Amino acid sequence: MVVTSASATETVEAVFRIESARIIAGVARVVRDVGIAEELAQDALVAALEQWPESGVPEKPGAWLMATARHRAIDLVRRKETYARKLAEVGRALEDVAPPPEPTGEDDIDDDLLRLIFTACHPVLSTEARVALTLRLLGGLTTEEIARAFLAPEPTVAQRIVRAKRTLAKAGVPFEVPGAADRAARVSSVLEVIYLVFNEGYSATAGDDLVRPALCAEAVRLARVLAGLMPEEPEVHGLAALLDLQSSRFAARTGPDGEPVLLADQDRREWDRALILRGVESLRRAGHGPYSVQAAIAACHARAVRYEDTDWKAIAALYGRLAALTPSPVVELNRAVAVSMAEGPAAGLRLVDALAEGPALKDYHLLPSVRGDLLERLGRGHEARAEFERAASLTRNARERGLLLERAARSAPAAEPRAVEPRAPESPAPE
Repeated sequence: MVVTSASATETVEAVFRIESARIIAGVARVVRDVGIAEELAQDALVAALEQWPESGVPEKPGAWLMATARHRAIDLVRRKETYARKLAEVGRALEDVAPPPEPTGEDDIDDDLLRLIFTACHPVLSTEARVALTLRLLGGLTTEEIARAFLAPEPTVAQRIVRAKRTLAKAGVPFEVPGAADRAARVSSVLEVIYLVFNEGYSATAGDDLVRPALCAEAVRLARVLAGLMPEEPEVHGLAALLDLQSSRFAARTGPDGEPVLLADQDRREWDRALILRGVESLRRAGHGPYSVQAAIAACHARAVRYEDTDWKAIAALYGRLAALTPSPVVELNRAVAVSMAEGPAAGLRLVDALAEGPALKDYHLLPSVRGDLLERLGRGHEARAEFERAASLTRNARERGLLLERAARSAPAAEPRAVEPRAPESPAPE
C-alpha cells in the first residue's frame, strides 16, 4: 500500500519510538557498542523515512527496521580491519546473519533488551549519566525531551549522553547480563535508575509542575519490562509494585489548576483501582528489600478506604524497617510523619527536632514543611508560619512553593490539625 509522505513519516516515528530499544539492543549484540548500535538504528530510521513513502509501510515495520539495522551492522563488521577478532567475539559466520550462539549456562539470561538495560545502567557511569542514557536508549526519548523533563540545558544532556557512550566503550563494558555472582549488585544499579526517573516525575524538584507524568509512565514501563525479564528477582517485583501503587494516586494528587492536593484531602474515588490491584499482586512476589518495604507502605495507604482508616502504626513500623535497611535522614523524616499520626504530633516533633540538629537536611524543604505541620497541629501557629515560609524559600518547585505560602498565610494558634502527605517514594540515599 502506497501512503502519503506525511502518514509514512508518522508511522515510521511511531514504530521507531516503540521498537527503538529492541533494535538498539539487537544491533548492540553484533557490534558490542551501544553508541554505534544507536547510530545504526538511526540509519535504519532514515532508510525507512526515505523508502516507505514510495514502497509503502511493510506488514511488519518493526521487523523491517530491525533487519535493516542488523544488515548495516554486519556490513560495518565486514569493513573493520579487526573483522577476524570481531568474528571470534560474536561467534558467527560471515555468510550467516543469525544471532550468536545463545548462552547455555544456568546463570545466563538470554535477552538482548536485558543486556541493554544492564549496559546503560552500568556502575562505571555516574548516576546522572545512567539516567540520561537509559531514557535515551530504552525510553526512546529525544535529548530535548530528557532535558525538558529534568529542566536541564539540552547541550548539557547531549554531552552527558555522548560521554556516557564513550565511557562504556573506553572501559570495555561487555554487552551482557552479569553472572549470578555479580548480578545482585548490578540489579541494584538498574533499579536505582528506574526509581530515580519515577521519583523525579512523581515530585518534580523544580519547575512549574508538581508532577511529570511522562517520566513516571516511562519508569513504570521499564519496571514492568524488567519484571518480565527477571521474574525470579523479588526486589524487581517490589519496585514494580511501588511504582504502580504510587501511580494510582496521580488523578487525585493535583487540583484542576495543577495545585497540590494533600493526602488527607485527596478524593480516593479517583485512585486507579486497576493499578492498585496490579501493585498488590506484584507485592506478593516481592521480597524484603527497600523497594519492597516502600511498596508495602504504599499498599497501606491504598487499602485505606478513608484517610482516617490508615494504619499509621503499621506504616511507622515499616519505616523503621526501611531505616534499618537504608539508613537515611529522609527515611527518618518520613518515619517521623508516620509516628506523629500513630502517637501524636508531639512524638513526631521530637524526632523532627532531632533531625533538625544535624546538617544533612538543613536545606531540604520538607524538613521545615513537616515541622510546620506538626507545630500547627499542636496549636503553635505562629511558629508553624515561620516554618512554612522557610520551606517555601527552599523549594524550587513553583507548585509546592504556592502551597507552602498558602499554609503559612492561614496558620493560626488554633489551627485545625492537618497532616502533610508523606513524600514516598523518596530516595533513601543521602543527597
